[in-house]
Amino acid sequence: MSALEDVLREWLPHQRWYGGKGTAVRAVRVEHEERLSAGEDVRHTLLHVTDDGGGTELYQVLLGHRSGEVEPRLKNAVVGEVEGRVLYDAVHDPVAVGSLLELLAGRRTLSRLSFTSTGELDTSLPSRVMGAEQSNTSVVYGEDYILKMFRRVQPGLNPDLEISRALADAGSPYIAAPLGWLEGQVGGETTTLALLQQYQRNSTEGWAMATASVRDLFAEADLHADEVGGDFAGESERLGVATAEVHVLLREVLPSGTADADECARTSRQLNERLDAALAVVPDLEPYADALRSAYDAVAGLSRSVPVQRVHGDYHLGQVLRTDHGWVLLDFEGEPARPLAERTALMSPLRDVAGMLRSYDYAARHLLAERGSDSQLAYRATEWAERNRQAFCDGYARAAGADPRDEAVLLRAFELDKAVYEVVYEARNRPAWLPIPVGSIERLAGS
Repeated sequence: MSALEDVLREWLPHQRWYGGKGTAVRAVRVEHEERLSAGEDVRHTLLHVTDDGGGTELYQVLLGHRSGEVEPRLKNAVVGEVEGRVLYDAVHDPVAVGSLLELLAGRRTLSRLSFTSTGELDTSLPSRVMGAEQSNTSVVYGEDYILKMFRRVQPGLNPDLEISRALADAGSPYIAAPLGWLEGQVGGETTTLALLQQYQRNSTEGWAMATASVRDLFAEADLHADEVGGDFAGESERLGVATAEVHVLLREVLPSGTADADECARTSRQLNERLDAALAVVPDLEPYADALRSAYDAVAGLSRSVPVQRVHGDYHLGQVLRTDHGWVLLDFEGEPARPLAERTALMSPLRDVAGMLRSYDYAARHLLAERGSDSQLAYRATEWAERNRQAFCDGYARAAGADPRDEAVLLRAFELDKAVYEVVYEARNRPAWLPIPVGSIERLAGS
């Protein structure tokens, strides 16, 4: 490795968006780099990363090169020093990300990079980096635009761009309109590298609203969930409507189909395979294994075809915003760690429904992990979760013309699959939260 690649090898594992948590980086190779402008030395850099297990991934970094020290605001973005030059992650540099916006506005084409915009852009806006994301990096320009850089790169069209454009072209009010995108040539394919969208000013994340509602309920010991001023059920019903209308529109504007008995059997096998992998990591799941397998095997026993289509793929309360004009759904890229072919595959929209139902359970119960054992609070958490789960399904049924609760076999299997995934995640990252998905599996497995 070169000195630059060695510095990057040391730096990468400490970035929150690096996907190989728990594994060391064995090697980094600079696949391609391209200078963005004649001014500051900022290069779009594509990295081929090999971990200790032999796995490989592509990552992109906006790498700044300075001959002297960086200003104080960029100290935390420093990558290292090579041959007397300071390297830094230039996504934190307002000048560098300003150049990105100018390139998008100008619809410029460089050697391997192509910048596209759908209309006029204000390039004078100040910028700031959002700090909450795990797998990508987003930059907000003023109160108008938000640019998401997909740190982990997979060759091809990112579903976030594909679905957002399709829904916007169809006039959906439930998405952040795409305003531009950056593409590059990766592995011989035109590949989505970044997406510019309308910023949702004066909005609140669904997770924040839901957990505030739970806190209100816990603070009012004598009131039921429907009696508390912060009751969330009305919003949950409206979110169900928004979700269903997006699903209906996706079925109209993108490919759809039906899964026959063979495909249902294949889905059942995949669910069981994921359970086997989870049991190897978290043996505490063993008492529920038979019930889980029974739920998964029931999918193989379905005697009719199942509608499948493009879906969100990673749907939960953190992926929706309540704006002045209603709910907006975000981040249609699916689970970033999964291969692109899986994320763009046709699947049952009930997977999204199951993901949101699991999110209501999390919103209701995560505070219990902080407060210890309290049977009264646990009862109230269950009451809140059930009220909002039902409200979401009520709204969904009204807008979709079909009630997801009528598809009990599929919905239960997908909820359990999501909970099994959560068990593995919590065991590795937040052991104190492990009782949340385990408790859900216990309840669902016994239902």
